[in-house]
Amino acid sequence: MLTLAYLANEFPCPVEPYVGEEITELRRRGVHVITGSVREARVFDSEGAEVVLQPIRLAVILRALLLVVRRWNCISSLVARVVATGREGIVQRIKALAHTFLGSCYAVGLSGRRVDHIHVHHGYFGSWIAMTAARLLGIEFSMTLHGSDLLLHASYLDVKLASCRTCFTVSEYNRTYILERYPDVDPQKVVVARLGVEVPEGIGRTGGRGDKRSLALVAVGRLHAVKDHAFLVRGCERLRDAGVDVECFIAGDGPERRNLELLIRQLGLEREVMLLGHVPRRQMTSLYDRADVVVLTSRSEGIPLVLMEAMARARIVLAPAITGIPELVVPGQTGFLYRPGLMDDFVGQLGAIHLLMRARSVREGRGGLLDWVRHGAHVQVRNNFNRKKNLESFADEFLARISAQTESVPDESLVLQQI
Repeated sequence: MLTLAYLANEFPCPVEPYVGEEITELRRRGVHVITGSVREARVFDSEGAEVVLQPIRLAVILRALLLVVRRWNCISSLVARVVATGREGIVQRIKALAHTFLGSCYAVGLSGRRVDHIHVHHGYFGSWIAMTAARLLGIEFSMTLHGSDLLLHASYLDVKLASCRTCFTVSEYNRTYILERYPDVDPQKVVVARLGVEVPEGIGRTGGRGDKRSLALVAVGRLHAVKDHAFLVRGCERLRDAGVDVECFIAGDGPERRNLELLIRQLGLEREVMLLGHVPRRQMTSLYDRADVVVLTSRSEGIPLVLMEAMARARIVLAPAITGIPELVVPGQTGFLYRPGLMDDFVGQLGAIHLLMRARSVREGRGGLLDWVRHGAHVQVRNNFNRKKNLESFADEFLARISAQTESVPDESLVLQQI
């Protein structure tokens, strides 16, 4: 039986359901998957990871130190890269050394399990940990890159791309970005593996809330600076001042909550903008049903699941024309885009959508347009971002690419059994 180790920064994680979905699909095919989490998960209503790296137990630290000594030649080039070359700052170098040691701890956690391959989600520090562990175990690793881990926080990504067997990524934009900025990478090892969502049946062209003066906006995402919910709040101020009866629901929690609460008070938007905090997944459908427009204001993204979920339910979406989003949202056909960072364009797009919503007669060529956009959104997700289809496609590609590596290196277990 093929044995895979699957590592995430945090597992299980409610905002990263795709990790668990891939694991379920691989297990359905008879693969033994060992789940791993760098940090102890904060989710208590799901099965936890089998291997959790932090906090580290003393016994693991001692075994990891011995493993590093015994297998130093396997990771010495990584340590040399961190210490002696590259343009990274001192803080990044120190973190990389710490993550190298965490990689040895991960290898200890996998000892005796005859792991054939390691896969890791995101190109952050977890990928360095997985890469180190794979070298110490004498096996290969692969990774999936999403958005910010490639576009904003790509520390040591050159080493990770050179070392991995396969790099999956969620959009054609990402693949092109990788090949242009890392020209030494073999194009054959960079594969697009689209994410997907469940697609409800029986949804047609309708779905708007009819002729109404108010405009209901819904945003879903972690309250983090990169999501730029402050841009959305200021947009609501512009709409209110223009006479639009706007109501905005923001679902999610995170470090920016206090700043957003302060901004809402400063702008006098307590009635218009509501921070809902974390909304359980079972309640998301009713939240989407309240939306006239599902909006996204992020500065960096892969292809967001929230847009797929909204479009699968035939909702109108408005998002910035960045990264891989135009692969999902085709202006005027499956949704609407605005020029990133431009408030006038953002507010103008919402104003135009609102006018179309309020149009009473399809003969005016207005009301029907949004119905067709809703229909096009649903069809786009059903055909190209369908969770079931894309999971099957990912598993086919993933297993085909690691099929040659079906047994662990013979001396790996012998080494680890001695520590």
